[in-house]
Amino acid sequence: MIINRYITVEIAKPLLLICTILAVIYASFSSAVYLADAAQGLLSGAMVINMALLKTLIGLEALLPTSLYLAIVIGLGRMYNDSEMTALYATGYSELQVLKSSLPLIILTAVLVGMFSIYLRPWAYQTVYRMEAQALAELDINKLEAGRFYKLGQTEGVLFAEHISREFNRLDGVFFRDHSNGDARIVRAEEAYLSTSASGAIPVMIFINGKAYNLDHEGHEDLEMTFKKLTFYINDFADSSVNYKRKAVPIGKLMDSDSWGDMAEYQWRLSMPVVTVILGLLAIPLSRSRPRQGRFAKIAVAILVFALYYNLVSVARTWVDQGRLPEFPGMWTAHVLPVMLLVFLIAQPYMKYRFKRKARTADP
Repeated sequence: MIINRYITVEIAKPLLLICTILAVIYASFSSAVYLADAAQGLLSGAMVINMALLKTLIGLEALLPTSLYLAIVIGLGRMYNDSEMTALYATGYSELQVLKSSLPLIILTAVLVGMFSIYLRPWAYQTVYRMEAQALAELDINKLEAGRFYKLGQTEGVLFAEHISREFNRLDGVFFRDHSNGDARIVRAEEAYLSTSASGAIPVMIFINGKAYNLDHEGHEDLEMTFKKLTFYINDFADSSVNYKRKAVPIGKLMDSDSWGDMAEYQWRLSMPVVTVILGLLAIPLSRSRPRQGRFAKIAVAILVFALYYNLVSVARTWVDQGRLPEFPGMWTAHVLPVMLLVFLIAQPYMKYRFKRKARTADP
């Protein structure tokens, strides 16, 4: 039908524009974060580009629902502002038919979000973690600066050196801390340098003359030792971010896990397509405006509703992660209020019509 296609086009055009703008902004922000690591010698230029692109792909699971929501509010808002919706309603075209016309695009976007969230998200995170582990293994001491703390990628490792002997490729007055495995490992050494294992395949950091501490998380089995030479396999703390990070775990393993954190991640991935559909449907009644009121008249209200909904979802995810919400209904409780608001907004015109009709029949 021509009207259905017209409404779809009026939503699709701002959808593409808004999504592109948000993706560029998100990519710029990600690049800025990784460029700081590149300036410190922790990442190469190629890694910065690849990791920024991967982060942008991950971000699309949130950017697409946001873009769809704003596109519907702006697209239909323009039609209200130009009295096109008034003309459509005068011909018998109802808001429910507008909803049906928008539904295919909403469902298509939700399917894309589901693919990004369920399949692309873990793959992208896994790739990012591996690249950061690789960058950590190829750490170039000559690019570091003395007197600065360096966070080693997305691991929990932090490195500090009072002086750097570039001639000997050595760090002097070294502090190193890592607690990727739960316990905190702290090393204070006179010097340190990078090398490889006996096989030459595994990068290692060798500390000379110092003290090492292993602090038990429970505080029961703290260890202290003095050493002349201590070897740390870099992959021990680099791969800890690769071997298990719930964001990088396939959804099948999350589904079978008993961990509250895994459960929260699993429900988050399944919730994103649902969020997309609810936001898309909510945007239709929220785009209503009077002729010549302005196409952006309802933007402030729409942004407020959007912020409240996303906060509900985020809080529900945190509560599931902390075990404060049961596995069921879990995060699905966050969708109850938005769905109730959606039903109320859609039914509002019909309620007003029935009220006016009763008022007319009651007049003598």
